[in-house]
Amino acid sequence: MPPLDLPFAALADPTRRAILARLAEGEATVQDLARPFAISQPAISRHLKVLEEAGLIETRIQGTARPRRLKPDTMAQLWDWLGQYRALWEAQFQRLDDLLDSLDDQAAAPSPDTERKP
Repeated sequence: MPPLDLPFAALADPTRRAILARLAEGEATVQDLARPFAISQPAISRHLKVLEEAGLIETRIQGTARPRRLKPDTMAQLWDWLGQYRALWEAQFQRLDDLLDSLDDQAAAPSPDTERKP
């Protein structure tokens, strides 16, 4: 598996995450990707370069157009890596749920002091 440092670093930027979300709908040109942002087209191009170097997107040559699209294999590697930790956290949350349930049960049970009759 290639290093995941570059993809995670690329995902740290909200603009790049928004670009990936847009590309999840289908491939798009730089102009299409720049439209919703209040930044210049060169700035979008720099974001695209980071995403491409991280292996998250690729450029397809179609005549004079250069549409970008997601590169799902890198995303799958990220998902697999995160999956290991998801199982760990789910187990931790289950333990916390069990503890909270037992504390609720203890709080609901009558205490020996309240069971005595005067």
